[in-house]
Amino acid sequence: MLGYLFGYQKSFRKMAYSVNQRPLLGLENDSEFDDDIEPDFDNATVSIQDKKLLLNNQPKDRFNFAYIVFYLLGINTMVPWNFFMTANDYWMYKFREIHENNTGHDHYSHMEIMANKTELQASFTSYLNVASAVPSLCFLILNAFLCDWISMKTRMITSQLMILLLFLLTTSFVKINTDKWQDDFLIITLVTVAIVSALSSIFGGTLFGIVGRFSPKYITAMSGGQALSGIVTTIVAITSIWIGASPVISGLVYFAIGDVVILCSFIAYLFLDKQEFFKYHMKEDMCIQQPNFSLNNEVSFVEGHRVSFKKILIKIWPYGFSMFMVFFVSMSVYPAVTVLVESQDKGKHNPWNDVYFVPVVTFLVFSCGDYAGRLLSGFFLWPKRKPWLVVLLSILRILFIPAFLFCNVQPRKNLPVYITSDIYYIILTVLFAIGNGYLCNISFVLAPTMVEQQDQEVAAAMMGAFLGLGLTFGSAISLIFVKII
Repeated sequence: MLGYLFGYQKSFRKMAYSVNQRPLLGLENDSEFDDDIEPDFDNATVSIQDKKLLLNNQPKDRFNFAYIVFYLLGINTMVPWNFFMTANDYWMYKFREIHENNTGHDHYSHMEIMANKTELQASFTSYLNVASAVPSLCFLILNAFLCDWISMKTRMITSQLMILLLFLLTTSFVKINTDKWQDDFLIITLVTVAIVSALSSIFGGTLFGIVGRFSPKYITAMSGGQALSGIVTTIVAITSIWIGASPVISGLVYFAIGDVVILCSFIAYLFLDKQEFFKYHMKEDMCIQQPNFSLNNEVSFVEGHRVSFKKILIKIWPYGFSMFMVFFVSMSVYPAVTVLVESQDKGKHNPWNDVYFVPVVTFLVFSCGDYAGRLLSGFFLWPKRKPWLVVLLSILRILFIPAFLFCNVQPRKNLPVYITSDIYYIILTVLFAIGNGYLCNISFVLAPTMVEQQDQEVAAAMMGAFLGLGLTFGSAISLIFVKII
């Protein structure tokens, strides 16, 4: 009967079916079989010929256009945060100590800016983390419930446009002299960061929901784009140091590149939305309308689909917890602790040890390792169908926390230094980064497979909420680790 139904492809795509697994000789107390289990296509008895018939009707991703766009959209999810955090010299210049004879020129060296560290300079990074983390967490959670209220297209277009406008506003402040109103500029900046973080969470959460409807190849593209964003911003920062650019020029370059990336991402999404391949996967009738009748108590069809957040959460929570643990562990030491790790030969007037060690090892090596881990999971997706093993691997990453705390973190008052070698620290960073990218990606790839097709958007959005929880709690505990070192 199922093979016959597969012949009607158009009708079948509107169908939700379940297999009755009640024992033939069921007893009265067999209550655990009341809820039928809904399998995926691979568990149903369907001929290979019928499956090929369905797959042949699927539009092709011509020139891998969708794959490339998902890469770009993945980059765009992290561009605001990465560029705000990378432009450290620019922020230190904006909040430097102002003297009465200040000429307002912008040709300050890093040593001149940090000569007498002001309260705003010392506290700005913490302010930036709070202004970013709190709205991100709130809106990543809220986004899981916006699926039924606001359409995907509206969320994607509106969020990207508003992020672009706010980033242009931030860019415009680069050449404006704010020396006489630093406190006001701080408030404007933090409010901008909070709004951008909220919009980025809506954009990123919606993108999670969209890519959750596609094959793992496209999920890996989006995830890889997120890691690639860190590589790009770090290379820009290192290049800025290498050419000796002033803080103002560096800030202008950072935010101008951000503007271009956000604009290109927005335009690319508009083109992607017109592609038949994209429309095929985003058809709303696949998850909203189903006929209302049943056949021999084996195949059921229901009218409409009501999303149960509780049931979805129960199905995906092992992968959600893994996602939380991955980012909780990572953010608890990176970058708050790792940015304080110094080379064992610092102070010997070697540019590698004194200038490039932190940006290259702490940021570039980590970003490359994270990117490699996400790509590796695209080729070697293990462990499948063993969520508890993924949970265990995520928990074991806690061992990295004491390892980094005992590296050459300076200044320190309490803990001793056991890992002084630069080589050991680099190896530790590589393993830490690869594990972050690999476990993050397999958790996100496998979570949507635990639910029905029409619930995959909500499941993916929930995974984004778990990610936000990990970022927030990890960032909070990192402040404690810095104090106890």
